[in-house]
Amino acid sequence: MRVLLATGKEAAGMVTEAIRSVTAVKCDVLTQDINIAAFSTPKSLKIALERNYRSEKSDLILVSGLCKSDFSGLEREIGTPIRLGPRHAYDLGDILPFAEKIQLSPHIPADELIAIKRKEDAKTHLDALECDITPEFAIKGVKIGGGARMKVCAEIVDATQLSADTIEEKMDYFLENGADIIDLGVHIGAKPDEVKRAVKAALAVADDVPISVDTLDEELILTGIETGVDMVLSLTSENIPKVSDAIAKNDIAAVVIPDSSPESLFANMKMANEQGIKHLIADPVLNAIGYGIANSLYNYYLFRAEDKGTPLFFGVGNVTELMDADSTGVNATLAGIAYDLNADILFTPEYSDKARGSVRELRVASEMMMLAKARKSAPKDIGLDLLVLKEKRRTQIMRVHDELNIPAIVTEGWKLDPKGCFRIGICAVENGTMICAEHIPTRKRIIGSSAKQVMDTILRLGLISLLEHAAYLSMELTKAELALRLDRNYGQDEELFK
Repeated sequence: MRVLLATGKEAAGMVTEAIRSVTAVKCDVLTQDINIAAFSTPKSLKIALERNYRSEKSDLILVSGLCKSDFSGLEREIGTPIRLGPRHAYDLGDILPFAEKIQLSPHIPADELIAIKRKEDAKTHLDALECDITPEFAIKGVKIGGGARMKVCAEIVDATQLSADTIEEKMDYFLENGADIIDLGVHIGAKPDEVKRAVKAALAVADDVPISVDTLDEELILTGIETGVDMVLSLTSENIPKVSDAIAKNDIAAVVIPDSSPESLFANMKMANEQGIKHLIADPVLNAIGYGIANSLYNYYLFRAEDKGTPLFFGVGNVTELMDADSTGVNATLAGIAYDLNADILFTPEYSDKARGSVRELRVASEMMMLAKARKSAPKDIGLDLLVLKEKRRTQIMRVHDELNIPAIVTEGWKLDPKGCFRIGICAVENGTMICAEHIPTRKRIIGSSAKQVMDTILRLGLISLLEHAAYLSMELTKAELALRLDRNYGQDEELFK
């Protein structure tokens, strides 16, 4: 296959450098008589083809992924497909090997299209892997153990103190973010009726999703079983004799923890097994950083060395909740450690604000680990990632000429726009959270999901008259959009990152 890369004068060198190591397809570079490749038009491309391109006919022409022109007419005229390449020249090396394998788009940049394709392929691969697994057992069809994907168990903390509507809201949120199992936390001093009410509320939301009850109190465990839970946590030597018959009779899963010493976990597992509990999950208990995390990981290692098959419970939330660090990388790393230990359930409550998003992060991480193992690689370049603020690669920094530089200076003072000012914030609407810009004099409230949507509407309604005001609004609306995307607080005229 022969591909012609149509670019501009400024990017010609970068394009040539980017394709130097490409061997999958033959490439030619066509430099148009324009400076910026994104400004390519059918006219500029046609002129460049007529003047400069004398090589054999290409099978495909790629223009900049940032280009907004419609090349369909020229494509029909010359009989060669014209498609969008990547948005940045340095991505050409990754994109070109796919030129023969997938249909590139005249509307979607190639790097974005291939990222979507890789994600779809990853999901298809995951489904196939999970389908082929024979688990240790399943809970309402959710496969546990046997090499199945690590399942995410999300705890609704103190569910027994919450209303049915709040339980529904939290369950919807967790399930939307990828939870496989919902755990109902039981507050200290809870009564059986409160457990019963919480379980019924959860089952009313999704009776096809595994529900667990989280307590050591045997009376409350029994109440949960009677009301229809699918899993209980946690069992110890003290409560096993009192709840084992009910667990065995209802054939539900049970998480077993040690009493005090790590060795007691094996004794408790043996006791539970002897009393007829079939679906056992071992939890050596993961300690927080500062409270013996290394020793607890060693206990996981020793358990797995002794017992290769029993599913393992891994309490990731014990670490993320007690650490003032962004949860994304912490969850990804702990999920990798858990997978290395052949753990089977990742547990998190998302109790503190800083841990919000942990369910989604653990779900993606569990998928990444399964794909990495299947491909016998590190969890990178597999179609899924947890990159949020950092990037896989940095673009080349723009080079500028000193003699043309003008030092930027802040203008002191400000003018009040005769048409009034805006109050900007994040607001809750029926379908989620959005950016809100309220025009103070008219009380008109513009709601949108992006800064551009809101700003375009403000301009269309003629609600501003000063350039300084437009610049200010654009800056604040962009901050609000970033806050929305990153799930951070937003305050007008306040720094987003301090």
